[in-house]
Amino acid sequence: MNATDNLIRYVDGVKGLIFDYGGTLDTGGEHWSHVIRRAWQQAGVETDLATFREAYVYAERELARTLHILPHHDFHDLLRIKVNIELQWLADQGEFPPEDVGPKAEEIAAICNAEAKRHVEAAAPVLDALSPRFPLVLVSNFYGNIDTVLQAFGVRKYFHKVVESAVVGVRKPDPKIFSLGVEALGLQDASPHAALVVGDSYTKDVVPALEAGCRALWLKGPGWSDAEDAQPYPYVIQNLEILTKILR
Repeated sequence: MNATDNLIRYVDGVKGLIFDYGGTLDTGGEHWSHVIRRAWQQAGVETDLATFREAYVYAERELARTLHILPHHDFHDLLRIKVNIELQWLADQGEFPPEDVGPKAEEIAAICNAEAKRHVEAAAPVLDALSPRFPLVLVSNFYGNIDTVLQAFGVRKYFHKVVESAVVGVRKPDPKIFSLGVEALGLQDASPHAALVVGDSYTKDVVPALEAGCRALWLKGPGWSDAEDAQPYPYVIQNLEILTKILR
């Protein structure tokens, strides 16, 4: 049995799909840290990988503890705010000119937004093909503005409902957020096994989805760590387009 046949067998009987957003619809499986680091380099912001990762983690934690992102912010707004925090941290370490933080944050945000737009536009035909056949729900760790982001990229119409961590008060990798996704699909009276989760993170998507009783496909690209990338899992896809071939 080849890999495609194995996937076809695995997803047989699926009645609804749950998609992740960040790293899945907007990068095609690549962790956002890689995308942002490339944009730093393209914009001429040079630093070693360890320092970049410190700045990246600092911004993620700052966004989690302080309300910077508002519901009306689109993805470009989000990226500009996030990168501004990263570069300000770098400036505070004495490794970047403070006067360049704003202009470079805008330049990097524009690069990253264009990358996200390209990937979401590539995902749209897949969502368009699947949405008449299956209910689709989006489950995401996000900041309260995912509806605005999806509307701006033109794909909100494909999702029956959205389950967003900032709204429901549950974050991945808590499997409860996927249980909420099953409910949003309208499958609460069926087995969670009828729901298929598609996400780019083994630890935040695949593992908790399985713990919630769902099936899961790992859209696998370069991840945050070598340890996660090395995790064995039999149901891996390299792109979203294969979904239209394996779901019957």
